[in-house]
Amino acid sequence: MENKILFPGFLPAKHMPFFYNAAKIFVYPSLYEGFGLPPIEAMACGSPVIASNRTSIPEILGNSAYLINPEDTDMIKAAIIKVLDDDNFKNTLIKNGFIKSNSLNWKKTAMDTIAAYKNTIKKI
Repeated sequence: MENKILFPGFLPAKHMPFFYNAAKIFVYPSLYEGFGLPPIEAMACGSPVIASNRTSIPEILGNSAYLINPEDTDMIKAAIIKVLDDDNFKNTLIKNGFIKSNSLNWKKTAMDTIAAYKNTIKKI
């Protein structure tokens, strides 16, 4: 497996787009996650995403990723094979990933936060 899968260890943030863009699939079997930025970053680079069906990840990613049980290695294997073998499915994930990643950005987050503060101030 070591000669077929890259295990690079820690990567600086500035290098991540190179890896996301080169990836055939981004697999994220997280058991615990806050928001889940890595899958969103991978989607923005055009990588099809397989991600955990735990914590906030399903809510954030929705139908833009293939959601799997992170503790079920057979399910993870089947998901990887499906994405590699089914071009229509892979392309749907990529398209949905671009749509999702474009809907989540820091400018929108800042504007939504300002609106929430303004709304709160009006109620005081």
